[in-house]
Amino acid sequence: MARIFADLTPLRVSAPYRRLWAGLGISNVGQQMTSVAVGLQVYDLTKSSFMVGLVGLFQLIPLIGFGLYGGTLSDAFDRRLVGLISALGLWGCSLLFMLQSALSVNSVGVLFLVVAVQSAFFAVGNPARQAIIPRLVPKEMLPAANALSMITWNIGFTLGPLIGGLVIAAFGTVSAAYVIDVVAFAIVVWAMWRLPSLPPILIAGDVRPRAGWGAVKEGFVFLKGKRNLQMSFYEDIIAMVFGMPRALFPAIAAQWYGGSMREVAMVLGFLAAAPAIGALLSSIFSGPLGAVRAQGRWVIISIVVWGSTIAAFGMVRWLPLALLFLIIAGAADNVSAIFRTTIMQAATPDEYRGRLQGIFTVVVAGGPRLGDVEAGAVAAVAGEAFAVISGGVMCVVLALGLGRAMPSFWKYDARHPIP
Repeated sequence: MARIFADLTPLRVSAPYRRLWAGLGISNVGQQMTSVAVGLQVYDLTKSSFMVGLVGLFQLIPLIGFGLYGGTLSDAFDRRLVGLISALGLWGCSLLFMLQSALSVNSVGVLFLVVAVQSAFFAVGNPARQAIIPRLVPKEMLPAANALSMITWNIGFTLGPLIGGLVIAAFGTVSAAYVIDVVAFAIVVWAMWRLPSLPPILIAGDVRPRAGWGAVKEGFVFLKGKRNLQMSFYEDIIAMVFGMPRALFPAIAAQWYGGSMREVAMVLGFLAAAPAIGALLSSIFSGPLGAVRAQGRWVIISIVVWGSTIAAFGMVRWLPLALLFLIIAGAADNVSAIFRTTIMQAATPDEYRGRLQGIFTVVVAGGPRLGDVEAGAVAAVAGEAFAVISGGVMCVVLALGLGRAMPSFWKYDARHPIP
């Protein structure tokens, strides 16, 4: 059974990892409820998929700058402290979402502003949170730890949209979803507080890392010529920019499946949760992934499956079949994410992990935001169906083409992690 189900060893051997794992999982439920609420609130105010897509743009811009700079903070300072301060900032943003709804501000501009500030804090904190994991568990447990982290992440992406949709439908307002997020995010603040001190590891003779744009440049200099690390970024950008239809879900729920505000909210919750359900299932049954050595090859295969099933989703109008395609897509994307994360952590020296995690954060979190803008813009010109189908097809074509252009990634061997 251990070869089939997720390996729980990291949870047994590391109490700090266990607390962080639990805290991030619980808080992510509330964060995804807020994500559904913001998208629905923007669509309700504007009736425009393009405006919902702009949420991604307002997340993307601060994500790029603060993500890169935040990575240098994680290399220069105690990673626990960086993670804790960013968690407090994110908690404050959850409070602002709750207040603007409770006060009936009804301003898209206010929503965009809070989304941008939230994205900045996330961009600073995420490199620290990810760079912490190799300090809490042994290297040989990284695939298992990443799979477990994906379980909590995807529990949030599964339960958050579902609970968010149901709560909004039950109360007829987004305010209740924001309140739950405020309560849930307090858990991750507690988890970060309980972590041990994690200052930079200094080797005799080395200069202590410094924060700043000079350090960002050093990270890019390190990345130059590192084809395998670069490919892990490129393949994810392709998958998320062209294959991510998330910004279209409010319009798809309303136009393809119709109904009252409550019914649309429930369908939206199902659509948003379906990819995460697939990702959660692939994490639960991730035992065999620990034995995979050709991790680059499986990143490419997974992204091809992702793009194919997204295109298929755009062709159907029967909700159960549409949800099935999204579930398969989410499972494939999660397998890609586990291997890309493991490649990045295993092939990067610790003194560069924060900076590389900053770049990783920009790619992994920024890609879907750019995908929101791309999907919203194409849908505004050619409709939601064309945006979904064409995006999935482009994802497949580009993933295969890039894999052919850089064969070293296809041959990547986890036993000898070469960046």
